Amino acid sequence: MEKGYEVHGIIRRASISNTARIDHLIEKNAVILHDGDLSDSSGITAIIRNVQPDEIYNLAAQSHVQVSFDVPEYSGDVDALGVLRILEAVRNVGLEKTCRIYQASTSELFGKVEEVPQRETTPFHPYSPYAVAKQYGFWITKEYREAYGMFAVNGILFNHESERRGENFVTRKITLAAGRIACSLQEKLQLGNLDSLRDWGYAKDYVECMWLILQHDTPEDFVIATGEQHTVRDFTQKAFAAVGIELRFEGSGLEEKGIDTKTGKVLVEVNEAWYRPTDVDNLWGDPTKARTVLGWNPQKTTYEELVQIMALHDLKLAQKEAALKEAMKGIE
Repeated sequence: MEKGYEVHGIIRRASISNTARIDHLIEKNAVILHDGDLSDSSGITAIIRNVQPDEIYNLAAQSHVQVSFDVPEYSGDVDALGVLRILEAVRNVGLEKTCRIYQASTSELFGKVEEVPQRETTPFHPYSPYAVAKQYGFWITKEYREAYGMFAVNGILFNHESERRGENFVTRKITLAAGRIACSLQEKLQLGNLDSLRDWGYAKDYVECMWLILQHDTPEDFVIATGEQHTVRDFTQKAFAAVGIELRFEGSGLEEKGIDTKTGKVLVEVNEAWYRPTDVDNLWGDPTKARTVLGWNPQKTTYEELVQIMALHDLKLAQKEAALKEAMKGIE
């Protein structure tokens, strides 16, 4: 919108509102929403025919890795065939030469990694139903580019986080818990594998790179990453530090605990229930191509700044919740 675009979005119809993260845009009539679903090819085609877009950014997916083990068929329908439905819709309405398409691919494609760090030429080894579906999305995008001359590209995004991240993703789960524990609204945080390594970047910076990919003269695929990796343990430690709690970790595996150095209380525990059936453990992207070809800065927002942005945002949410509870006590 800052670049003067007319922005359209697709939203699944639901009986309750799920637009909290964009309500401020809806109120200003800054974005035009259409009811649609990637499992419905006729609906997607109708929307694209009506809007006549110059650019499409397909960020829609069942995007939770753990959930994909619970709903593998749905994940495949949306994350794999949903991409095909968009590409076919663009062709069917005659926009294949004018509409540029960005497909949000994922670092989970590398899965059980065969090279560290991972770059555009690294072999894929998907390790979840989500990743397998996304691999289809990657290759069908590439196939339509080569078969029909479409400007259709993949951005292989490594973990992109922000204060708008869904609450069931590990980074947001951590920052929400840190704020709530700091405000005495929650006693403990339970996590899975603390040794998992991820390349975490700020979502706002990654979206800038998506845009740059579509402005490039030729359609090419790019890894979007920071080039740094950190453990879940380190993210947890920094998030708690941002809200004034210093943690030390003791033990290993399922017995590892995060302890408040001031009070000696156990605030973080490992729960086997949060382990995935198969888990990638060494995702680390090489953003050299995006940096050199597109001029993108992968360190515009540092990892430390990202953790602090998220932790302080969620501390404010917790403070509001605590104040409301206190006010309700007064009324009672």
